[in-house]
Order: sequence, then C-alpha cells, then structure tokens
Amino acid sequence: MHSLNIFCHEFVVAVSFVACILGLALLWDSKQHKSDVQQTEQILFRMSFSYWLVYCIAFGIEKIVLPEWESVLMTLRITTALSYFLTFSCIVSLPLHKFAVHRVEE
Repeated sequence: MHSLNIFCHEFVVAVSFVACILGLALLWDSKQHKSDVQQTEQILFRMSFSYWLVYCIAFGIEKIVLPEWESVLMTLRITTALSYFLTFSCIVSLPLHKFAVHRVEE
C-alpha cells in the first residue's frame, strides 16, 4: 500500500510538471499593455508556476540520484522544500493582493 502512495505522488508531480509548462506558456503574452494590478497578478502566477516547476524538477532528480551521493541528495531536498514554500507563499499572496487592491479602490 505504501508503494502505491509513492507511485501516486510521483504521478501527480509528473502531471503537475506538464501543467506548469502549459501554464507558463499560456501566461507568456508580453505584447499586451496591462495595468499594474493585472501585471502583478500575472507575475505572481508566473512565480507560482516557476517555483512549482523547480520543485518537480528537483523531486524528479532526487528520485534518479544514487543514494551514495549524500551531498547532492541534501541539496535537492533543500531545493524541494524551499520551492514548495515559495510556491505556497505566491499562492497565498494572490488573494491577499486582490483584497488589498479592492480595499484601496473603496
């Protein structure tokens, strides 16, 4: 049962890797002139996708790297933890930004 959970997590990370690439491709329209609010929201979305992409890559490399390479594994684990928390902070910042903009307009 434990190996099934690990496989499910690896599958979800692989699918989210592809979703991040698609999300970044959809957000890549630099030709339009936008307001500061829209531009900030787009930057936060890009940062969320980018940080999660770093998580997916580091997670994948961690599964491939040999266990004897202790220093590489530790670096990858730190990278996955930092990118996970940065993704979380960007996702939390999106509604906070909308709330702050809404309060300023009132």
